[in-house]
Amino acid sequence: MRALLVARTRVELEAALVEVRTRGGRVALVPTMGALHEGHASLMDVARDRAGQGGAVVASIFVNPMQFGPGEDLDRYPRTFDADLAVCGERGVDVVFAPPVDEVYPGGEPLVTVDPGPDSHSMEGTIRPGHFRGVLTVVAKLFGLVRPDVAIFGEKDYEQLTKIRRMVADLCMPVEVVGAPIVREADGLALSSRNRYLDPGQRVAAVALSRALRAGVDAQDRGPDAVVEAAFAVLREVPGLECDYVTVASPDLDGTPETGPARLLLAARLGSTRLIDNTAVTLS
Repeated sequence: MRALLVARTRVELEAALVEVRTRGGRVALVPTMGALHEGHASLMDVARDRAGQGGAVVASIFVNPMQFGPGEDLDRYPRTFDADLAVCGERGVDVVFAPPVDEVYPGGEPLVTVDPGPDSHSMEGTIRPGHFRGVLTVVAKLFGLVRPDVAIFGEKDYEQLTKIRRMVADLCMPVEVVGAPIVREADGLALSSRNRYLDPGQRVAAVALSRALRAGVDAQDRGPDAVVEAAFAVLREVPGLECDYVTVASPDLDGTPETGPARLLLAARLGSTRLIDNTAVTLS
């Protein structure tokens, strides 16, 4: 197992990476909010491969207040730092950057932030106003502090991944953004830190999200409207499940194609727990 360093400040982070920077090694970043599970661990595996044995893997653990709206779960978001360190150590992470809020936002919320653009008013941007402004701002800060060569994000947060890629391209950030496949439970439920909020009955009902995706894939040869209807038909049969959206979009979420590669995305609520999922489809 590699030695694991914990950096709480910008100065400690820079000191932890000075050796790898001096010898020209690659730095791979895995941004997280903690409460780590096997999905996060899979991102660390990708990061280790991209950094190489001579490089460094940095995992950030920071619950970013800017991306939570009023009434969301900022206060109850799970904090499991000791267990998170164990996951990082087992998966070859070199540095855990776990700053307090005032280290990331000295002086409070920043006056200059990253605008996610006009297409933010769809899917998660509509349901959670201001969410992507907070996400992109903290990711830009992490890129500035860590200065990674490559950053790994999970495809479960697919809209987030596309916006980070757009930010990197539009702002000429010298970071390669890599999307890693969704990791699922044996019954199909996508791994998420918020799954631990579900009671046993809700946990059973939550499998409907992955069933809905499979139904959408089965309808992909009938066009985008059929994909949406097939997925929605599964969700609306589940008692207690409230659907926020089911949609089909191009892989970069720029419009809806009639044929070819596309993405089926959905979000639903079970009690106070909100879950998202997505999958690739090929329309014909």
